[in-house]
Amino acid sequence: MSLGLAIVTVLVAFYAMSAVVEGPFMASLDRIAERMGLSSSVAGATLLAFGTSAPELSTALVALFAEGAHASTGVGSIVGSAIFQILVVVGFAAVVRASTLDWRPVIRDALFYALSIVLLIAFVHDDRLTLVEAAILVGSYGLYLGVMWIWTRRVDEPEPEPELEPEPEVDPEAPEPGPFARLRRALTWPIDRLLALVPDPASQARWTLPVFALSLGLIGFSCYWLVFAAEAIAQALAVPPAIIALTILAGGSSIPELVSSATVARQGRADMAVANAVGSNIFDILVSLGLPVLLYCLLHGDLVGLGGATITSSLVLLGATLAMVVGLLAAQRFRASRAFGALLISAYAAYVVAAYLGWIT
Repeated sequence: MSLGLAIVTVLVAFYAMSAVVEGPFMASLDRIAERMGLSSSVAGATLLAFGTSAPELSTALVALFAEGAHASTGVGSIVGSAIFQILVVVGFAAVVRASTLDWRPVIRDALFYALSIVLLIAFVHDDRLTLVEAAILVGSYGLYLGVMWIWTRRVDEPEPEPELEPEPEVDPEAPEPGPFARLRRALTWPIDRLLALVPDPASQARWTLPVFALSLGLIGFSCYWLVFAAEAIAQALAVPPAIIALTILAGGSSIPELVSSATVARQGRADMAVANAVGSNIFDILVSLGLPVLLYCLLHGDLVGLGGATITSSLVLLGATLAMVVGLLAAQRFRASRAFGALLISAYAAYVVAAYLGWIT
């Protein structure tokens, strides 16, 4: 793929993913959450997290069962994307729209996230995962869902009205669009026409689940081409492999979380945005890793060769990152300001530089 084509592919894939998330995906998600009586934070930590974590689950399955793959790849991809999500996804949502969070769901999800990190550290220190340990990981997510079910019925969370951006007014005397605007319209027109054919779950309830499934497929398809094209750009520009791993590969599978969190944050649902980022990480550790390992252990016995020392140090760093984010929020009385978001994104940039220089392994 040429550099020019790769750049166009990245732009179109970003637009497609954003259009799907903002359109049919969120419409079907809202309908499902309404049917189940879920608050924004619970929907973000469960339904939205499940929907946007498909790339991590697929990566772990391929890493464990594909011929020539390595077990450490699946674990490493999940740990790497987790740092990206807690810093970049949460940070970007705050930059898109500053807001004050309800502290209760933040602490709820942070505690379960910390528990999942502690469990994984305890299990991988000996460089193996057993059937019982994998079952505990998956079972812990069942416990998390149980807490969510109780939370929905006993905790009264304020539900902000989604604030949609007003439609731009058409100026009849406006000049004709320039060449870049015409090019953008030509590239995005097929996507807009395709999404216009998708039924609206708000008015056609029977299409809710099919639209949700279709949205997941479109998000995954767009994410694949986004990562593929971004890797081509990095190779064409001779970007060091370490930078590719920490940005494109770690962040590539987290693009759905990034786009969806930014979308709901822009609509005034910051609690859902943060819950999505943290809830996705909980799902990734307990299910995206736990379920493939459980299947592997059932078929082949204990999983060994995880790179225990490296993974453990990464998990400790992940726990420290979580503590930093929650501590900063608490210090600001859970006000996620744009400065807070910029600080988190800067912290991830510093992490990338430190890893490239060999300060972090």
